[in-house]
Parts: sequence; C-alpha cells; structure tokens
Amino acid sequence: MSVAKNGLVNPKIQMSNTNEHCIDVCNSLLRGELSAVETYTQAIEKYPTNPQVEELQAIRREHVAASGILAQNVRSMGGIPDTDSGAWGVFAKAVQGTANFFGAGSAVESLLQGEESGRNDYENALNDPKVMTECKVMIREELIPKIRQHIAKLEQLESLISTR
Repeated sequence: MSVAKNGLVNPKIQMSNTNEHCIDVCNSLLRGELSAVETYTQAIEKYPTNPQVEELQAIRREHVAASGILAQNVRSMGGIPDTDSGAWGVFAKAVQGTANFFGAGSAVESLLQGEESGRNDYENALNDPKVMTECKVMIREELIPKIRQHIAKLEQLESLISTR
C-alpha cells in the first residue's frame, strides 16, 4: 500500500477490514481532537486576560490542525470523518467546566490530563496491529510529537501558576 507525499493513505486503495478498522481508530482519535478543541475553547473563554492564554490558543490551533489531518486521512481511506466529539466531548466539557470553577490551576491540570489521555490514545493506536502502517507513520511523525509538546507547555504553565 502506498502513502502520498503528504503522509495520507493513497485514496485509490480498496476498502478492506483493515481500512475499516483504521477508519474507526482514526475517527476515534478525531473525536478526541475535536473534544480538545472544545475544551481549550472553554478554558480560553474563561480566562481571556490570563497572560498564558496565548499558549492555550496556540495549543488549540494545533488541535484544530490535527483534526484536519485526521479527517483528511479518514477521507483518503474512503471513510466519512466524524464531525463532533460525541460522548467524550460532553465528558471533557463537564470536567473542564468544573476545573474552571476552581481556578486557573485546576483548569490547566484538567487540560494536562486531557493531553495525557490523548497521548495514550495515540500510543494505543500505534500498538494496534490492525492499524495500517501509513496511519502509524502519520501518528508517530505528526501527531504524537505535538501532544508531547502540549504536555511540556502545560506542565510549565502549571508550575508558573502554582508559584503564584
């Protein structure tokens, strides 16, 4: 199976059980990214004057980009990308709303937990023998590195907030 220069699966491939499984996995990851976008939006709206809001906006933009990558990948495999975060998004919004109520430190901690959960989801996809190699390359080279950067940034923000 070939991968286009942009890292996406070749759209001419035939639909198979492997493709269907990979589409399901990518859609699950897509729902997680959409949930992250919603959760960061909520945190940004709650703390618009916080000096660290620019960092949160940058992370949110990267989740928007990751959503686009995953949606395009699903389409390239012949699937239909999910368009909402589903049950995970409802849960994430509730957790973030509660964290926002308790202050910026709790909100950042909640965002950090969400990023760690996302990293675990990506790692599970990498360990899934039914996920196509091309999808694993995309996850390994494009998506996980961003999640790791997000975790590092949020850990820095968390330490800044806790020293105040």
